[in-house]
Amino acid sequence: MNKILFLLISISMLSHLQAQTSDTELINTTLDNWHKAAAEADFNAYFDLMTKDAVFIGTDAAEVWNKPEFMAFSKPYFEQGKAWNFTSIDRNLYIDPSGSLAWFDELLNTWMQLCRGSGVLKKENGEWKIAHYVLSLTIPNDEIQPVIELKKEKDSIFSSSLLKQ
Repeated sequence: MNKILFLLISISMLSHLQAQTSDTELINTTLDNWHKAAAEADFNAYFDLMTKDAVFIGTDAAEVWNKPEFMAFSKPYFEQGKAWNFTSIDRNLYIDPSGSLAWFDELLNTWMQLCRGSGVLKKENGEWKIAHYVLSLTIPNDEIQPVIELKKEKDSIFSSSLLKQ
């Protein structure tokens, strides 16, 4: 009886591990294809990999877009045939126990030099879709003071406008 119970538990654990491995591969493929679609200026492929209620947060403090807003902002870039070319060079991936949500962070090679992307994916109808994405600049700690000085005035104006709302 103990051997049968051990066998059933082992099969269950193996099945769960295989499902996670498969999801990991699918999520990596989704993210890689998303970046590739931007590099190839494939508007439909890019936005088809996002949920209907997706949010994209860019590097500027004012860049917080829902999907339709981000599509409108991005369309001219895609129409010119040059969106953006971000290549993931390091990615950490985490999947919740239910297998329906995942979150990640990635280091990206971009025209802005190294950036960090992070986000959340949802599994919808068996497909992983990007629900939330944040793009951030990476700034070496020993170089932060000149950056603070550079952005201080604009940040002050922007934060004041938010406080007045």
